[in-house]
Formats: sequence, C-alpha cells, structure tokens
Amino acid sequence: MKILENPEKSQLSKALRLLVGVTYLFGIAKQNGTLEELSQIIIKLVKSNVVTAPLIFFVFSAGLSTTGTGNIGTVALLAPIAMTVAWEIGIEAFFMCVILICGANAGAFSPFALTGIIANNLISKLGFHMNPWTDVYFPNLLVQSLLAIICYSFFYWRLKQKQLHNFPPGTSPLITPWNVHQKLTLWSIIILIISTIVFKTDVGFFALLLGCLLTLNNATDAKESIKHIPWNTILMVCGVNTLIVLIENLGGLGLLTDLLAKISNPQNVIAVTAFTTGILSAFSSSSGVVLPTFIPLVPGLIAKIHGGNPTAIISSINVGAHLVDISPLSSLGALCVASAIHEDQENLFRHLLIFGLSMAVVGAGLCYLLFGWMK
Repeated sequence: MKILENPEKSQLSKALRLLVGVTYLFGIAKQNGTLEELSQIIIKLVKSNVVTAPLIFFVFSAGLSTTGTGNIGTVALLAPIAMTVAWEIGIEAFFMCVILICGANAGAFSPFALTGIIANNLISKLGFHMNPWTDVYFPNLLVQSLLAIICYSFFYWRLKQKQLHNFPPGTSPLITPWNVHQKLTLWSIIILIISTIVFKTDVGFFALLLGCLLTLNNATDAKESIKHIPWNTILMVCGVNTLIVLIENLGGLGLLTDLLAKISNPQNVIAVTAFTTGILSAFSSSSGVVLPTFIPLVPGLIAKIHGGNPTAIISSINVGAHLVDISPLSSLGALCVASAIHEDQENLFRHLLIFGLSMAVVGAGLCYLLFGWMK
C-alpha cells in the first residue's frame, strides 16, 4: 500500500498532521482565552452590521488561499476563529462553514497555491496551453463565489434578525486586557500565518511545534488542550483515506474511468465529469487523488468519445472536485466540524454531508451551463 510505503508523502499523513497540529494549537488558544479575545475584537468590528461578518471571512479566506496558503491551510487557520465568532454572534455554524470553505476554495487554484501548482503541472504535461489565471484559477473562483452569494442571499434576513436580537442599539462586546499567555498565543498564531504564506511551512507540523512551545511556557493546561484534538474526526479521516487507497490500488478508479467513457459523449461529458469527480472528491482528496487521476485521462477520454473541449473538461474536473469539499469526509469539512466545539457536531456533520453530496449534482449543472458552450 502506498500509504504504508511512503507515509511522509501520503495525503493521510498530511491530513493527520494538519488536524492534530492545528486543533492542538487552537485548543490552547481556546483554553487560555485567546480565541475568545480574538472573536470579541472581530465582533466589535462587525457589531453595527453583523451581516458583514460572513463576507469578511469569505474575502479574507479567498485572499489568504490565493497568496499561497491554499484551501486546506486557510481553513485550518481560520476555522477555529470563524466558528467561535459564529457562535458568539449567533450565526448558524453550517452557514459559516459553507462561506469559509467557498472562500478558501475560491483561491485554491492560484498559481502560488499547492492545488494550482498540481493542476498546472498536470495540464502542462499533457501539452495543453491553458492560462493559469484565466483558464484555471478564474472558473473555480467564479463558481465558488456564485455558491457563496446564493447561500448568503438565503441567510441574509436571518442575519439581520440575529443582529437586532443579539446586538440592540447601545450594546458593545466586553473586551478584557490581554495577559502574557494570551499575547504569547496570539503571536504564535500570527507567526504560523506568516510562515505559511511567506516560507510555505508545513502548517500541521509547525502548529504542533508552536503548541508544544506554549505548553512548555505554561501558557495552557496541557491536559485540557489535548482534549480539543478531535480524535473521532482523525479516526474517520484515517478510515476514509485508507479505503480510497485500497480502491485505487485494486483498480477501482480505472474501472470508473472506463465507465465514464461509456456513458459520456461530446454533449454531456462536462456534466458527467463534474458529477463523477464530485462524488469521488466527497470521500477523498481533491488535489491529491481526484486531479492527478482525472486530468491525465482527458486526452484519452476526448479520443474515445470523439469530441470535447479540453479546457472545458479540465475546468469541470477542477470545479466539480472542489464544490463538494464542504463534505465533512473531506479535510476542509472535517476541520470545520472539529472547530465547532460549541455546536452539536453530529448534527453539523450530517448537514454538511448532505449538502456536500448534493454539490455533486449542483456542480454538474453549473459546469454544464458555464462551460457547455465551449466546443
């Protein structure tokens, strides 16, 4: 098994490092009050207009992802803060998860981000000439932004009601002075963000290192902080990733590709590829499994069905694979569920799973409408 032969390069080891390291660091931030202080500052900024809070997280996550942090790193850094702010303000955790993940995925195909680098390298190896910004980055940005706008429009009036209920005129969040341990924790989070953007450090490993240093400096109760690590989610990620690797090694994905060619034609290939990659991505890594599996198949698929635009098909693969990342079986959804410590996590897991799987159908329809005209 690849996962056992080379664990350092496997998607499973990266996912585990990320989940353990980030949730441990932000568990410290939660335990010593730093996370609450940060959330109170953000709440004070949006107090007069609560409806802007999701927009702030969408724009910030999209910008952070585009600069090179990538979608997974961005959600890992922002999910604990976003979920705490959502709970304090009274915004539904499900809605904040969708907005945050859409923002992070909107910037995922930046030429500076890991997903964008993977996609562009795979495309160049095929000999296709696709502009990294207009042909690879922008289509995904467009669809993710469209989904965020639709969800925001649906929740807008509920946000207005929350604002009037939770922040009547004349009220203000209470912000207390920061103690030494909270300042150390805040600087650790800032260092983590800067190192991720500038030096492209491993988010999970560096977060774990910073968490250990804070523990050694008595910035937290170690036993309480460890309790914030979502062991159930980690076991789930282990099981799902192991299953996908077994299916891949036994030739399951190859059989799926043959089936894809049988049911596709030049008219429906965009919708079929978007739907298929969406279903697979809901249970596996979008950039680590789906893109490397499906993008190299595009020339052969076009030859078998005697038609199809490679740019349109590759765009449908990219978009379809990432629209379903809201699923809690993917790294992004799992990070959000793990960070929603104030919420009913089982209920949130169920809602995100249903919504994430439904995005496979939505992605197929959107890709057909947006890219179907490309012949």
